[in-house]
Amino acid sequence: MSFEQQQAGITRWVRDTLGAKVTSIVRQRRWRPVWRVFIEKDGVESSLLFKSTRPWPDHPYPLRHEYEVLKVLQDNGVLIPTLHGMCAEPEAIVMEWVRGGRDPGLVMEAEESRSVMTPDRWAASLKYMEALADIHRIPPEQFSGTELPFPQTPADIALNSVQRFYAMCLEQNVVDPLMEFCDLWLRRNVPQDLTHISFVTGDCGQFLSDGPEMTAIIDMEVGHLGDNHHDLACFRGRHPIENMGDLPALYRHYEKALGRPVDFHKIAYQTIVFMSVGYYAPLFALANRAPGGDWVESAVQVAMIGRRCLEALAEIIGIELEQFALPAPRVTPIEDMALQKLADEIRSIPTSPGFEDWQRGVIATIPEFLVNQQHYGAWAEAEDLNDAEALLGYRPVDLNAADRDLVAYIKAAGPEEDVALVRFLYRRMLRKCLVIAGGNKDHLVMVEMEPIL
Repeated sequence: MSFEQQQAGITRWVRDTLGAKVTSIVRQRRWRPVWRVFIEKDGVESSLLFKSTRPWPDHPYPLRHEYEVLKVLQDNGVLIPTLHGMCAEPEAIVMEWVRGGRDPGLVMEAEESRSVMTPDRWAASLKYMEALADIHRIPPEQFSGTELPFPQTPADIALNSVQRFYAMCLEQNVVDPLMEFCDLWLRRNVPQDLTHISFVTGDCGQFLSDGPEMTAIIDMEVGHLGDNHHDLACFRGRHPIENMGDLPALYRHYEKALGRPVDFHKIAYQTIVFMSVGYYAPLFALANRAPGGDWVESAVQVAMIGRRCLEALAEIIGIELEQFALPAPRVTPIEDMALQKLADEIRSIPTSPGFEDWQRGVIATIPEFLVNQQHYGAWAEAEDLNDAEALLGYRPVDLNAADRDLVAYIKAAGPEEDVALVRFLYRRMLRKCLVIAGGNKDHLVMVEMEPIL
C-alpha cells in the first residue's frame, strides 16, 4: 500500500470505529510499520498507536496472533496499552499511545545514540521483572484460543518457537551454515528435565517507562508457550546493545517475585535459542529485494547476533575462540568518493509525511555500509574460502557454493565435530563484524557476549 492509502485506511478506521477525527499521522522508526495517530473527539485530543506487519515475511506468527495474545494478557491485568481493535487496511493492531521512553531497539540506532541505564530506568526495570513473573504464572491453557501450539515434550517446551522460525527459513530457501548448525545443536542438547510450561514473551525486556514507573509492556509478536528461562535469556542477548543493567540482580529480583529458583544452565541454553531466532529473522530481509525495511540493520544483526550466539555456545561447551584483526584496507579512492557522494545526495532528498528523515537516513546507510566492504570484503571472502577448503577438503568456487556445501557437511556431522564447527563459524562471523566496524573496536557490533556460567 502507498503512504496515501495507509493514511486513508487509518483515517477511515478511526472515523468509523471510534467516531473521531484524525489530525496527524507520524510513522515511527521501528522494524515494522508503526504509526502514531493523533485524533480529536468532542474537543478532546489523544493519540493512538497502529502496529502493522513488516514488508517481508520474517516471523511465523500472523498479526492476529499478537492481538489475541495481548487480549489474554490484558484480561489478566498485565500493564499493556489499552486495545481498541484491529484495522483491516492497513492491517494493524490499534492501541492507546502510552507515555514513556525506551532504549533503541535497533543496533544502528543504538550506535547513533548509546543506550544508558539511569536510576529511574533501573527502578522501572525491577517493576518489569515483577510483572514478568506475573506473566509467567498465567495458566498456559488460557492461550488456547491463539496460534500457540501446546508443548508436549521437553523438545517442544525448549524449541517450539525457534523450530517455526527454522521451518520458515527453509520455506524461504535460505541457505546458511550457522542456521543449520544452531538447529542441529539445539535439537541434540535439549534439557530433558523440562516439564513446566509458561507463556513467554519471546523478545523480553521491551517496556516503556516514565521516570521510575513502568508505563506499558510492549511487543508480543513472537510470544509463545515454552520455558520461562527463554525470557531471561533475552536480557542477556540484548545487553549491552540495549543496556539492561545488572543482569544477575535482575535475575535475583525475578526469582524472588516468582518464588521459584532460576536455572542458569537453562538460561545459557535458551540464550542459544533466543540468538538463533534473532539470527534467522534478518536473513529474510537480506534475501528480500522488495522496497522498504532496513537492509543495513539486517546485515549488521546477522553478523553481530551470529558472532554473539557462537560466543554463548563456546561458553557452554568450554572452549576459547580465536581472535584476530583486520588487515590493511584496500585503497579504493574512486569507489569511496562515489559512495560518499551517493550517501550525501540521498541525505539531501527532501522529506515529507510519507518519507520521514529517519527513512531517508536508513537508505543513506547502504552506500555508507559499502565503503568498508570495498576496503575489506575481498580479504574476508578469501579467508572464508580458505577456511571452507580446510574443512571440506576442497575449495568451493565461490561463497554461494561454499554455503551449500557447508550446509550439507553440517547436516552429516556428528557431535564430535561441534568444537571445530563452532570455531570455524565464529571466524566467519568475526570477519563480518570486523568489516562492519572497520577497525573501530568500540563499535557496538564488536560487543562480546557476557558469560553466565
